[in-house]
Amino acid sequence: MVIKTNNNTTKRKFKHLNVYERGQIEAFIKEGKSQRYIAKMLGRSPSTISREIKRGTTIQMRHDLTTYRKYFAESGQIAYEKNRLNCGAKCKLARVEDFIKFAEEKILYEKWSPDAVVGSCIVNSKWMHSTIVCTKTLYNYIDQGLLKVRNIDLNLKLRIKPKVRRDRQNKRILGKSIDQRPEDVQLRQTFGHWEIATIIGRKSSDTVILTLTERKTRYELLFLLEARDSNAVNKALLELKNFYGEQFCNIFRTITADNGSEFSRLTEILQPLGIEVYYAHPYSSWERGTNERHNGLIRRFIPKGKAIRDFTATTIKRIQDWLNNLPRKILDYKTPEECFNEELFKIVNDDTSKTA
Repeated sequence: MVIKTNNNTTKRKFKHLNVYERGQIEAFIKEGKSQRYIAKMLGRSPSTISREIKRGTTIQMRHDLTTYRKYFAESGQIAYEKNRLNCGAKCKLARVEDFIKFAEEKILYEKWSPDAVVGSCIVNSKWMHSTIVCTKTLYNYIDQGLLKVRNIDLNLKLRIKPKVRRDRQNKRILGKSIDQRPEDVQLRQTFGHWEIATIIGRKSSDTVILTLTERKTRYELLFLLEARDSNAVNKALLELKNFYGEQFCNIFRTITADNGSEFSRLTEILQPLGIEVYYAHPYSSWERGTNERHNGLIRRFIPKGKAIRDFTATTIKRIQDWLNNLPRKILDYKTPEECFNEELFKIVNDDTSKTA
């Protein structure tokens, strides 16, 4: 057998022997070649060839009932495939039963994501001495059907076809463009910068939901409005002003809205209070990405086409509480409510120190 050794390609290291190479090993042995010669011809370590010959060598019997040992490529391949079945990390499902029950409850009944479940356990001291699995493993268990949770229960696992971007001319100028918004708002470095939008129901005469999302903490406020107009929006903001009192201007520093007519008078009522209002570009919902993301979460409970009038204020409050108590990876698995209360505490302490 003649083998060319002047090739100019480098054989990839740490690659397992294949069926063809085992056939070559068997042929070289028949020719009486040494293990080092075989290793050199195949570009392998001599120890690799030695271990392979040991695995693939079987005891054979002659017609006179005497035995001898011989290497067979087929035997080596069978031994290799058998050993591979024992490779890889072992499933530790039996050791994480408590965690699996917790995950099933949170995902199925409280609509948490698998990552939120894992992240909340990592930061929660109650799970410090318990065995849990990582997010990727939890997804693998779901894919393998080892949990009550199925892929269809995961809201973001099934993607819809993205819409085609449309560039249109904005004919309506309601106030300052988002291009004039300060850089620290974009970077989420400071607290008090909000995004605002409305969620509509089945028809134009239906009630709507006003959504306000704080960019840094992801805290969400929801209001049921009787109509989708500027009067209803302004009334809700005045209720907020009365609720927070003197701290209103510290909590609401800027608000970014879309170009809907219901937000046409925001500047009129907020600018006198020192609160700047910015408007996103037309058909550019990603410029209010945090708010749009939360609106998508709300749609889990209020699907498109469902009449919002059928939902009570208590139900809307329950949805708001769920949003604000959902652990977020981007917040180091804290909840928006925890982060929001920390910011409020800072504001109150700053005011106390100024008056002292």
